[in-house]
Amino acid sequence: MNFQLRVCLTWMVACMFLHSSLVQGSHVLHHNLQTVPVPISNVPTTQGYHFRPPMHWINDPNGPLYYKGYYHLFYQYNPKGAVWGNIVWAHSVSKDLINWIALKPAIEPSKPFDQYGCWSGSATILLDGTPAILYTGIIAKNDTDPKNILWTQVQNVAYPKNLSDPFLEEWDKPDYNPVIPIGPGVNGTAFRDPTTAWYSPEDKHWRLVVGSKWDLKGQALLYRSKDFKKWVKARHTLHATRGTGMWECPDFFPVSVKGLLGLDTSVKGKGVKHVLKVSLDLDRYEYYTIGTYDITRDRYTPDGTSKDNKHGLRYDYGNFYASKTFYDPEKKRRILWGWANETDTTDEDVAKSWAGVQLIPRTVWLDPSGKQLLQWPVEELNSLRGKQVSVTSKTVKPGDHLEVGGIQTAQADVEVTFDVSSLSNAEPFDPEYMYDAQAFCKIKGADVKGGVGPFGLYVLATSDLQEKTAVFFRVFKSEDKHVVLMCNDPTQSTLAPSLAESKYKPTFAGYVDVDLTKSSSISLKTLLDHSVVESFGAGGKTVISSRVYPTLAQGDNARLFIFNNGAADIKVTKLDAWELKKPLMNIGA
Repeated sequence: MNFQLRVCLTWMVACMFLHSSLVQGSHVLHHNLQTVPVPISNVPTTQGYHFRPPMHWINDPNGPLYYKGYYHLFYQYNPKGAVWGNIVWAHSVSKDLINWIALKPAIEPSKPFDQYGCWSGSATILLDGTPAILYTGIIAKNDTDPKNILWTQVQNVAYPKNLSDPFLEEWDKPDYNPVIPIGPGVNGTAFRDPTTAWYSPEDKHWRLVVGSKWDLKGQALLYRSKDFKKWVKARHTLHATRGTGMWECPDFFPVSVKGLLGLDTSVKGKGVKHVLKVSLDLDRYEYYTIGTYDITRDRYTPDGTSKDNKHGLRYDYGNFYASKTFYDPEKKRRILWGWANETDTTDEDVAKSWAGVQLIPRTVWLDPSGKQLLQWPVEELNSLRGKQVSVTSKTVKPGDHLEVGGIQTAQADVEVTFDVSSLSNAEPFDPEYMYDAQAFCKIKGADVKGGVGPFGLYVLATSDLQEKTAVFFRVFKSEDKHVVLMCNDPTQSTLAPSLAESKYKPTFAGYVDVDLTKSSSISLKTLLDHSVVESFGAGGKTVISSRVYPTLAQGDNARLFIFNNGAADIKVTKLDAWELKKPLMNIGA
């Protein structure tokens, strides 16, 4: 049976199933675990609907694209173990971004220009419709110091061998690679992750950015090309910022000033702003700015409302890294992918045979204020909704918690709107924490009594709340406005001995740009998937993702509660919760 027929039959089976079931590279290199064979284990906290292969390590999402009716996701993958190493570009396809079929790896080390690894990159659709992948190849490594391995990096291109194949199974890496070698003034061991290229008809050149650093100055190195083969480095960077360190996985794209529609990466001009996102190797968080791209000067300038440092805007204030967006021409939207790593131990990852997930793809667009992006899970996720329960017009008194029963909540979608009718009890805001919401949440956790809040949800909880993860809001009063803090508090998420006194079980937090004096309501959407908690505050203004590993609150024993530990009543205007079915996830991997 040929492959295309096999995939088509698989999609038919998937539909029937769903209907019936309603470093400088900074990863730790574990030399002794690179090729350890491990069985697939049935771990209760294994995700049901988040993207991952059946086994082994994954990290950065790479080169997402849409081609001939299929969404493609490539990603960094170790085909030999559940730790980082042996990295190839794994490849999966989908008709709907939710159900996935695994193909064979698209790009693997095989030539001098990538013999030590095929690291992250992006995809570009050329003017004639040909997809092109630009990726970082590792040409040498110096591992004399295992704590500071130096990987020498260049940028390569690859093209599909058969453009009539909608699955893009076979890729060719031309021998003229690398197309962007290390040049003068470039740190060759901090030179990676090329962006999607954009085209300017004015000078008929393609442009792209490669992440880099010089000392602690993060850099978006700019390159130009007429033919996508020979690239010339610009004399200046597209943008750079001192004190930020290595800029990994940069992303540069336009957004419309008005409306929800996404834009192709090459769009520019009136009614368009640009976003520059970088992943900071120094703290392993991502930051973005919104600004103006001057095509004549080839420079990007952040708006005055976007802080150009680690106090700036973030897609996600939790466990979220190495993200990548792409333009979906089918639905005219920009879609964001991001990776969440494990926060258990390496030994546990090896025992369960896998590590890492891709979070639910999100549609992103510019907030009407122009000051930040908004995010929301792609609409296709709703196809997994099953049994539903609702709560309406329920008042939660200070110190009370209310269980939401009737569905299994270990794998669920929860949407709730709270009404905060009175702000008179709001606690004074400490300006010391203006730029450190995470530290503020650590001392103002879910169990710390407050004025207006904390109020929100206990998720993946036991009936006696011995285990629980709290996602909540808390309102403070500063000199001239109210400050809304959104938190994810996993400090009581597990009784597992290896994690009970974990070195890494952090609270995550961000501030929410809402004015509760104009509208007393605030919404929260939380996606639950056994060990993944993704929360969207105020319609996607603030997003926090985390990984938790409950030992008791698993499967049918996982409970969902609404809670209020503030001094004032909180009203639940409406809560809807749905069980989520399990999609087809990378069969054939």
